[in-house]
Amino acid sequence: MIELDGGVGEGGGQILRSSLTLSMITGKPFRIRRIRANRAKPGLMRQHLVAVQAAAQICGARVDGDYVGSQELLFEPGAIRAGDYRFAIGTAGSCTLVLQTVLPALLMADAPSTLRLAGGTHNPMAPPVQFLQRAYGRALADMGARIDIYPAGGGEVTVRVEPCLRLRPMEWMARGERRAAYAESFVAGVPGRVAQRELEVVGQAMNWQDDQLRNRSLPGDQGPGNVLLLTFEYDHVSEVFTAFGEKSVSAENVARHAVQCARRWLASNAAVSEYLGDQLMLPLALAGGGAFTVDEVSLHARTNAQVIEMFLPVRFEFTERDRIPVCTVRT
Repeated sequence: MIELDGGVGEGGGQILRSSLTLSMITGKPFRIRRIRANRAKPGLMRQHLVAVQAAAQICGARVDGDYVGSQELLFEPGAIRAGDYRFAIGTAGSCTLVLQTVLPALLMADAPSTLRLAGGTHNPMAPPVQFLQRAYGRALADMGARIDIYPAGGGEVTVRVEPCLRLRPMEWMARGERRAAYAESFVAGVPGRVAQRELEVVGQAMNWQDDQLRNRSLPGDQGPGNVLLLTFEYDHVSEVFTAFGEKSVSAENVARHAVQCARRWLASNAAVSEYLGDQLMLPLALAGGGAFTVDEVSLHARTNAQVIEMFLPVRFEFTERDRIPVCTVRT
């Protein structure tokens, strides 16, 4: 039994999600106490509970403590089972966080699987579905995974996963040459002028042309909401930076936030951003090795490394090369 303290380091939901993923894959049971201890509302929220339930269904686990608000959980996994799965999180919860929990495990199944998730595809504090498609999905494809992610609209996403019993070790040390860069402003149930104002700021700040600035108006019943995405495609990596419209925050400030995040990464000369780097750690550990340069090594990443090392015979090293942070995974 692996014993985990959900309040160590970053103290958020990633400790639980990584533990669920690795428990399913390794067959090692775990108990976690003080779940999300560093959050304003500790314990399991709806999206964390659905992640637990989804993991349990996929591997036939025995679970204790699976209820909203629970701060302690016991998880004893069985064998991973391919299948056609449906999970509903609710609009306040994130589809993508649940998807990230179960996706690596389904790669280890002995047959293809289909996931249908209903809830929120664009939530603050969670990667949008386009990030999973374009950035995370591309990196997994480089490692040998075959995954298709289809946003179905209305907060739903469908995912097709092919078996990949062993991921390939990879290194992302440089981006290569830029292939494309563009911005998309999605609006639903809010004035279309909001998207136009955001795109104007991005165009001026990044010196982008009109064909790089894309207004994506969605049906009103999919809102109200607004999200701005900046996508960069390079020879070796793709990145997606996100900013969400909020009450009392101007469209211009939403755009400036997205631009600031993108500029920090661009100026760093690192291959990947802080958030993509966090997501690459677990797949590289499963592959048995790899490395990447990253614009910042966060507390979130160091906490994730500690959790992964408890389940797998790997170690993470955080160093620098030419003043750029490097994360290396070794067996």
